[in-house]
Amino acid sequence: MSDNTSLSPPEAVPMPAVAPLAPPTALRSALAWPVWLALGTALLALLLVGLLWQKLSFTQQELARRSQDSATQAEQARNLAAQTEAQTQELQARLAVAEVKLSEVTLQRSQLEELMLTLSRSRDDTLVQDIESALRLAQQQAQLTGSAQPLLSALQAADQRIARAAQPRLNPVQRALARDIQRIQGAVLTDVPALVQRLDELARQVEQWPLLNDVGPRSAPPAKPVPQPARTTRGGTATAAPTAMPAASGSAWPTWWERIWGDVTRSGRELVRVSRIDHPDAALLAPEQAFFLRENLKLQLLNARLGLLARQTASAQADVRAVEALLTRYFDSTAPSVRGAQAALTQLRAELVPVEPPRPDESLAALAAAAGGR
Repeated sequence: MSDNTSLSPPEAVPMPAVAPLAPPTALRSALAWPVWLALGTALLALLLVGLLWQKLSFTQQELARRSQDSATQAEQARNLAAQTEAQTQELQARLAVAEVKLSEVTLQRSQLEELMLTLSRSRDDTLVQDIESALRLAQQQAQLTGSAQPLLSALQAADQRIARAAQPRLNPVQRALARDIQRIQGAVLTDVPALVQRLDELARQVEQWPLLNDVGPRSAPPAKPVPQPARTTRGGTATAAPTAMPAASGSAWPTWWERIWGDVTRSGRELVRVSRIDHPDAALLAPEQAFFLRENLKLQLLNARLGLLARQTASAQADVRAVEALLTRYFDSTAPSVRGAQAALTQLRAELVPVEPPRPDESLAALAAAAGGR
């Protein structure tokens, strides 16, 4: 060091200009603010992390609490659902009972309304309905019996009831009734009861009809009795004289010979009979077959009667024709009873004409109009 100081100084070399150094206090102040900034940032970050942690733990607690509440509410909901289902079943049962009671109440209400409507009807409406019911019933009776008398009686009774009511709005009904009465009185109908009675009478007369091959005397008028003279006894009592002998009186001879001749001729006619039979099978009819023939005739007449009552006019006519054919074929047409039966059957067949019983359509239409114009 000393050697260096003793030497002569070298030539002075020019040095570059150097900036003056800052003082240490300023350097320290310049280096302190970043540190403080970092510290502040770290403290702020720690504060934020603490806040986030606190918030996270609060959130966890809240989630746990809510999860517990949700489980509790789900249990309560299940209990409420079970209670609701039980109540629903009970309500359905009550609803079924209520529906049954409602139907009963509805039925009672309809019956009550009908009763009130019936009670509120006026006298004219009741009269119109009664007359209509009576006419329909009489129409059914006329169809069953084949006679217009029930319908005619019902129309006349209805006319009298309307005349007693004296209601102007029923005048068209009264005029319709009068026209129907006039039309039914002029109609030609089959008298079914009379025809049935005649068929029954013919069925009773079947046993009296003689066959063509009957053996025996034919029906003849009875002989006139011969008057006998009376004689007086001693006591004064008149007694009939006995049959005079040929030698008793000369006037008795003709009567006696006539009686003998009548007996002889009658015996001859009974012994030998000559008659004409156009059908050979009628001559060959046996007695037991004659019995069945009569029974068959009765059955045919009964079938005609049933067909007439059942309004089967064609069937009744066919049965009457069959009876006429059997009567002409097997029975003696010269007998008065057979001739009368044939005439009765012919008249029956002529009267068995299918006729539709009249209908009170005009009166029913007038009654319907009167009931509808209430």
